[in-house]
Amino acid sequence: MKAIMVVGTTSHAGKSFLTTGLCRLLHRRGYRVTPFKGQNMALNAFVTVDGGEMGHAQAVQAWAAGTVPRVAMNPILLKPQGDMTSQVIILGKAVGTTRAQEYYQNYFDRGWQAIADSLEILAQDFDVVVCEGAGSPAEINLKHRDLTNMRVAKHLQAATILIADIDRGGVFAHVVGTLQLLEPEERKLIKGIVINKFRGQRSLLDSGITWLEEYTGIPVLGVIPYGQNLFSAEDSLDLLERSGRPSPEDIRIVVLRLPRIANFTDFEPLEAESGVYVDYLPLEKQLGNPDAVIIPGSKTTIADLQALQNSGMSQQIMAYVQAGGTVMGICGGYQMLGQTIADPENIEGSLTNCQGLGLFPLTTVITQEKITRQQETISYAPQPGLRVTGYEIHQGISRRSEHSQDFLPLFDQEELGMVNGQQNLWGCYLHGLFDNGTWRRCWLNNLRQRRGLGPLPTAIGNYQEQREAMLNSLADFVETHVNLNPILPSFPGENSDTLVNSFLG
Repeated sequence: MKAIMVVGTTSHAGKSFLTTGLCRLLHRRGYRVTPFKGQNMALNAFVTVDGGEMGHAQAVQAWAAGTVPRVAMNPILLKPQGDMTSQVIILGKAVGTTRAQEYYQNYFDRGWQAIADSLEILAQDFDVVVCEGAGSPAEINLKHRDLTNMRVAKHLQAATILIADIDRGGVFAHVVGTLQLLEPEERKLIKGIVINKFRGQRSLLDSGITWLEEYTGIPVLGVIPYGQNLFSAEDSLDLLERSGRPSPEDIRIVVLRLPRIANFTDFEPLEAESGVYVDYLPLEKQLGNPDAVIIPGSKTTIADLQALQNSGMSQQIMAYVQAGGTVMGICGGYQMLGQTIADPENIEGSLTNCQGLGLFPLTTVITQEKITRQQETISYAPQPGLRVTGYEIHQGISRRSEHSQDFLPLFDQEELGMVNGQQNLWGCYLHGLFDNGTWRRCWLNNLRQRRGLGPLPTAIGNYQEQREAMLNSLADFVETHVNLNPILPSFPGENSDTLVNSFLG
């Protein structure tokens, strides 16, 4: 299996973006390609067909590669949960919780074995692997325990691309410094440099590129303009870069930026809708009067519920609901909307019981067992009979605490969620709910009707179809701005034995 590696001079340099583009470009040329990230730290997760948990970014890269996501593509997933601890997911299953200083001792050898085994499994089904690094490969205090960057590149002898973010400033120092701190055998693997997020006149950069190539002896493969951010990054820092303002006719949907927000990829389909403005609102801000408020998933539900209460946002939500506002809770957000959340085994922390917002007749108990599974169900609202797909990721069992005619099941699988009769209080465990195009449009039409706006057409495809078009657009964008001739094969249909030979030397 031939290998290409993408590493970055910093976090948010564009590794996921470039890896995704390369996966789609190789797929379009007829190669069997797989993404790979040995270890990922993220709260955006996806559940595979067999119930394994992996990074959502690697699932997107799998779709870009024209294949089905599997946990071997991301054998280690670390999910930060506060207090310098992370839940450790190995080969799709939660195996424990660790502090940063204990991770190397407890999980390094096991983790590397999972990485090596996964690459061997993928080699049986694919011709090419496009690997993504994490952070920087030159963190000298962390290199001894780095399972993601040059250790994987050396293992595969991968042709490696170094991508740098010029928008941050200091791009030449970032590139040269990174190369200087690599070991000689690592530096030899760097076959090209890509400069990302460039603003301004391209010709003004030419002298710098000439100098960089002469100084390093490594070609600059291309300069990518700022602004091609089609998919969410892997952590909530990406939300800081979201910009724009709603027009008066836009439906404004507030998504609360919980301290440990998880799976904010749920809202990409809403962001892709014309006439919808998604506002990721910090808890210390004023809620105002949006068309809907969404409380998203959380890695530590009780702690984020306390943050809602301590910030005063919970009081703003209650006043908003009393005025007829629409609120939806997803996963951890759904649990928060209930009456109580109990954690008798102190899985999330020291607090064993917490009062919820009390908007749903629901009680939740946090349990050791983690539920991760794909789901297919039928909706009862906002339109009955719609087929809906999604996936669950949660620790906790929720039960209806009382029977009230004010609340009805949202789906034919009653445990997945509920809605009130006025259809302004929604709650569910289903991630990926908004991917379902007809359901999403019906829900948005509910909001539009409250504003006196006309309905949107509901006979549309699911978000997967939009995502395919976006992946092709991303690949076109990369191909336009990056010279891929040293990396990718020249002729479609070339057999795997000659793939990227020129790049591998």
